[in-house]
Amino acid sequence: MKILDWYIIKKYLSTFIFVVGILMAIIVVIDLVEKMDDFIKRNAPLKAIIFDYYLNFIPYYANLLSPITVFIATVFVTAQLAARTEIIAILSSGVSFRRVLVPYLIGSCVVGAMIFYFTGWVIPNANKTRLAFEKKYTKDQFYFSGRNIHRKVAPDLYVYLESYDNSRDIGYRFTEEKIIGTEMKAKLFAQSVTWIPEKNKWKLTDYRIHTFDGLKETISSGIQKDTIVPNLVPADFGNNYMQYETYTLTELEDLIGELIKRGDDGVEIYQIEKYLRFTSPFAIMILTMMGVIVSARKSRQGVGFQIAFGFVLAFAYILIFIMGKTLAQIGSIPPMVAVWIPNFIFAVLSFILYFVVPR
Repeated sequence: MKILDWYIIKKYLSTFIFVVGILMAIIVVIDLVEKMDDFIKRNAPLKAIIFDYYLNFIPYYANLLSPITVFIATVFVTAQLAARTEIIAILSSGVSFRRVLVPYLIGSCVVGAMIFYFTGWVIPNANKTRLAFEKKYTKDQFYFSGRNIHRKVAPDLYVYLESYDNSRDIGYRFTEEKIIGTEMKAKLFAQSVTWIPEKNKWKLTDYRIHTFDGLKETISSGIQKDTIVPNLVPADFGNNYMQYETYTLTELEDLIGELIKRGDDGVEIYQIEKYLRFTSPFAIMILTMMGVIVSARKSRQGVGFQIAFGFVLAFAYILIFIMGKTLAQIGSIPPMVAVWIPNFIFAVLSFILYFVVPR
């Protein structure tokens, strides 16, 4: 690796860290001002604010804004090199522009690998602590408001609840059906089901069980009975605010498989999160290459104009991603397509600009 490569890589990485630091300082101040009343009103301990919340808040938002920060860092470094005619000198010495891109690509691979590791394992575990703090000190008490809840809890087992009171862990008008193929084998009715934490079981109240054997039907009933309902626990009716961000990649894989097996709705949001974590490193590389291409030419408007232009493109990337994510969540497009749309668009745009933009 040549001195030129080390020079550009060092400037790229140091500028990226600097941009992240500046943005995080601004965001932390804004967030603190916004949430100060909640902290005071709910007596949040200073230690918890610093170590449980902001210590985990910073890596989360640093990763969330990485498309912007890496793009701005690239534009800033390259525009400075162009303004000082360093790029002209490099090209005049016989080095091709394609060769100039190599240290940027290496730097983006380093950042991409770091982001992949953090989004896959570090940040999800940090989010568990951060979101627990938010639920306790910044969010109102959660009440489950869903009605007519249908769940597939096992391959041949379906449950229904008319409503659920998460403050007391009681479900009302409970039904459990065992269906093999197209034939119903058993059906259970209960006026209510109550979670018994000591036993990790549900207590049926005023229940009736219908068992079918061909045309023969057997009915049994009772006042109370403890039972186990597979894959149904009070946490299923709890506050799932940003819950998908608390799963590591391994946990996401297991959860998605379980949700698909159960036939649950809402699996798309977990699939989007999974695919997004795999595409993030590619986004870093694509945006880095585009940043070099659009800012390698010395501009009469100066470095400030190129940085502003970089901001516009970075926000355009995020806007396209948000649109794709929304379409995937409502089922209009597959989750994998949604997360790759902005990468594909910007990769094609970078390819076109490489041949069109004068350098």
